[in-house]
Amino acid sequence: MSFPWAKHYQPTSEFGKYMDSRLPLPRFIYGALGAGYPTPKNLNYFYNFGVLAGVALVIQIITGVVLGMHYAANTGIAFDSVEHIMRDVNSGWMIRYMHAVGASFFFAVVYVHIFRGLYYGSYKPPREVLWLLGLVIFLLMMATAFMGYVLVWGQMSFWGATVITNLFSAVPIVGEAIHTWLLGGFAPDNATLNRFFSLHYLLPFIIFGVIILHVWALHIPGSNNPTGVDVKGPQDTVPFHPYYTAKDFFGLGVYLTLFSVFVFFLPNALGEVDNYVPANPLSTPTHIVPEWYLLPFYAILKAFTTDFLLVKAKLWGVIAMLAAIVLLFFLPWLDTSPVRSNRYRPLNRIFFWIFVADCLVLGYCGGQLAVEPWVRIGQLAAAYYFAHFLIIIPLIARFEKTLPLPNSISESVLAKYGKPPASGSAGTLGGTAPQPAE
Repeated sequence: MSFPWAKHYQPTSEFGKYMDSRLPLPRFIYGALGAGYPTPKNLNYFYNFGVLAGVALVIQIITGVVLGMHYAANTGIAFDSVEHIMRDVNSGWMIRYMHAVGASFFFAVVYVHIFRGLYYGSYKPPREVLWLLGLVIFLLMMATAFMGYVLVWGQMSFWGATVITNLFSAVPIVGEAIHTWLLGGFAPDNATLNRFFSLHYLLPFIIFGVIILHVWALHIPGSNNPTGVDVKGPQDTVPFHPYYTAKDFFGLGVYLTLFSVFVFFLPNALGEVDNYVPANPLSTPTHIVPEWYLLPFYAILKAFTTDFLLVKAKLWGVIAMLAAIVLLFFLPWLDTSPVRSNRYRPLNRIFFWIFVADCLVLGYCGGQLAVEPWVRIGQLAAAYYFAHFLIIIPLIARFEKTLPLPNSISESVLAKYGKPPASGSAGTLGGTAPQPAE
């Protein structure tokens, strides 16, 4: 989005002018993150999580590069090399814990970022590409996290790799060939570990590249805001710096404080006990589970227990697990309501929180043994997950009576301090409340 009132970068020194004519990096930073990038004046702290996700990725890349210097991708010594990092490398224990805890914090931040986008309608036009790129990042994160978890080569690492890669064998005709190709053999071994290590090392840099596209896509239409109303003029915006840089630094301080508490005092709280035992192909753990951030999708996978329509339950589970993510790519077109924010969509807001609760139930069921009542609860929660996107959201978009939209962002901000909103904006029946033009 072009902001005619945005400040433009003007170098003052001769060196600054020279660099601006050859490599305008300061101009780029000024326009992307400085006073040259006007942002809606009503962004709350939930909009900090995009920056926090970027910081989390940088922590993962730096610590991962250092760990890669000491790790050995060989099934005979992989587990021992991790112990070597913990015991013999200077500050190795801290770097390893920062990397392990950082993965969980990265996913926690991204999940809040995603649900904030769902609540405020940040996936709606003209930000569909921004949403799609975010989902690509999410998929790359899950692949990276899974392969990184295998590298420890503990009991849960080995059996998790065995179970998850075995899912590909459910694909008709080519499934077994894909399974063998992924592992580099018929069971997780040296070839598997080498492949996973290479990809685990490479994918974070690919994620970083997609994030650059993600930020670029954000700057084309500009940031969404809690009202979902478009920017009307300079009265609706403030410069990103210093207003939101100060806010981001405060959020970063809170994040790093919580992160440090887990690194130094609770480093193993989010891990699986079985993964602190070396991998043993002859001893199967009682309960094989992925990390907590993958449990909702694991619960959907486990929800299918019987064959149906001549298709095996295992294949149905794989299809459903993939469909649970693919559905999110179609959300901008499934939700046809012209009103973005749930602040003005009372019915959709109720079902949003039901959906959040459903995801939490899926996560809990994913971590339980495949016994009753957890199997039945997981099946019901999985069914609701798909019904939410395929049935509930389209129906709400068609029949919901929305609340009156403010005429501008400034009007909504001033209304908080006792100034009555201007007349002339009203919600209408059938989800046809007026939405400001782009």
